[in-house]
Amino acid sequence: MPDAAATTVRLVVLFGGASAEHDISCISAAHVLAAVDRSRYTLVPIGITRDGTWVSPTATVAALAAGDPLGHALAPEGPTVEPLAILRGGGDAPTVVLPLLHGPHGEDGTIQGLLELLNVAYVGSGVLGSALCMDKAMAKDVAAHRGIPQCRWIEHRNGIDDEQRTINSAVDELGLPVFVKPANMGSSVGISKAHDEAELAVALQTALAYDDVLVIEEGITAREIEVAVLGNTRPEASLPGEILPGSEFYDYDDKYVTGNAALQIPAKLPDSAVDEVRELAIRCYRALRCQGLARVDFFYEESYRDGPGRGWLLNEVNTIPGFTPASMYPKMWAATGLAYSDLIDRLVALAIEAHTRRSAFSTAH
Repeated sequence: MPDAAATTVRLVVLFGGASAEHDISCISAAHVLAAVDRSRYTLVPIGITRDGTWVSPTATVAALAAGDPLGHALAPEGPTVEPLAILRGGGDAPTVVLPLLHGPHGEDGTIQGLLELLNVAYVGSGVLGSALCMDKAMAKDVAAHRGIPQCRWIEHRNGIDDEQRTINSAVDELGLPVFVKPANMGSSVGISKAHDEAELAVALQTALAYDDVLVIEEGITAREIEVAVLGNTRPEASLPGEILPGSEFYDYDDKYVTGNAALQIPAKLPDSAVDEVRELAIRCYRALRCQGLARVDFFYEESYRDGPGRGWLLNEVNTIPGFTPASMYPKMWAATGLAYSDLIDRLVALAIEAHTRRSAFSTAH
């Protein structure tokens, strides 16, 4: 397949999606399309509505053709399109799909599986890495098996585990407060902090609105540090950034509504700690079969139960991190020396490289 740097690439940007992170996806896509060098890419934006309908977004297509600004967010509104025809493309230009679909039905291996069946190059992790990182409970199991440090946690499976037993186990094993999260969700959607058993019962119900597998984590006092990772077989890690929440924890409103959270990029850490977390981020990336890009989130615990802290603890790995102006992933790369538009070029080149490598595998027997 031709090199992305020398050939016009047909870049299909998928946005919206049938998940609770639909709105964030629409914002990410607007900024990605605005930053792309249009002399190097033929842009094909495709919106996916909340009910899963694929559309050609009329306003966005017209704005791109006229060279007009795209605004804060894209609207997945327009005539319906046939997904397979769009994804397969046509002509001599290579097609690369950029699935800016945060959360379920986009970040969880589903769209990646479709693209694999169609033999289309796409940005980001493959089916296994995407599904594994999307399911926080399974990701924690694999990370634990690989010896990656994490905070203490338990799993709750709706319809299998007794709710009261889960509450009792959480209090007995983890103590209070605890955080309750849907296993398959991002952008802090459905997450609650519970300070007592009554709040924990409510938090379980809140999270169960989004998934039937939940993760309950011990509440810890720690700094929230993130690292951007980029690459396929030889990934690179950015300088770390720090989240300074404006609320009790870094929730959805803090990220996207109030804007009260502060971002410190690069994080103020000793050089030795920076080296440690960058190395650990790559270790996590490889352990969870990531590819292309991911944002690896850590806790940095400096004290624990009146004693020395446990240091770096993996929080989670996001295989399609946000690309909004407030998003850490592009900001951390900018601080490391890779500009936004250049970052997109790298991602496209990595997608082509990965697809070329996989396409060379033998199908003979």
